[in-house]
Amino acid sequence: RTKVERTPPKRTTRRVAVFNHKGGTGKTTTSINVAAGLAEAGLRTLLVDVDPQGNVGVSLGVRGERTLYHVLVLGADPSEVAIPVRSNLDVITSNESLAAAELYLAARPNRDRVLRERMAGTDAYDVVVLDCSPSLSLLNQNALCYADSVLIPVSCDYLALVGVKQCVRTLKNVHEHLKHPVHILGVVPTFYDSRHKLGREVTETLKAKFGDLCMAPVRANMKLREAPAARQTIFEYAPD
Repeated sequence: RTKVERTPPKRTTRRVAVFNHKGGTGKTTTSINVAAGLAEAGLRTLLVDVDPQGNVGVSLGVRGERTLYHVLVLGADPSEVAIPVRSNLDVITSNESLAAAELYLAARPNRDRVLRERMAGTDAYDVVVLDCSPSLSLLNQNALCYADSVLIPVSCDYLALVGVKQCVRTLKNVHEHLKHPVHILGVVPTFYDSRHKLGREVTETLKAKFGDLCMAPVRANMKLREAPAARQTIFEYAPD
């Protein structure tokens, strides 16, 4: 009987954008620590900073010679730009030069899909986590057109509820107008304080709206604020 060689199944890379229009909801803290947690769980993880402020690199104490700008605009191989920062965790950093990429993207055909084209060489990773900026920019549109799911951090205040409605509308528009379905992986209440009525009300509203997609709230915690100053993840700075 002839032996049949079986081709191993191709690795499927999960692509998660951490996104909210509103600033100050904990997107970067969420991105870094979710990526670090996945890496500690044994998943090969790539963390990509899609924000020109470059806070991912600052928080982890790394500064890449080449950044996401080089991938997007100059066509650099993302696997060569990525910096190993922890076991199973690589990072593509950003800085203020990424803001100039908006002009490049605006003049490109299929301008919403450039990141997806450029990141084609990341199949070696189990998960790619994208830290988005607090805006509806071409950069974020590219991130959403590359991602297959979105994690939405929502700070426990009234304006954050307005922001999450805008996020849902944006995802709907990406699906309808850009023909790219992207689903909500979860909604994470952040800066939660059980002593405050507003925090409890925001969390209950999110649970009523999103059901099981509303994750357990992340409480307001000084250790989470201190960890970036130590250039560490929360698992390193305060593992308990």
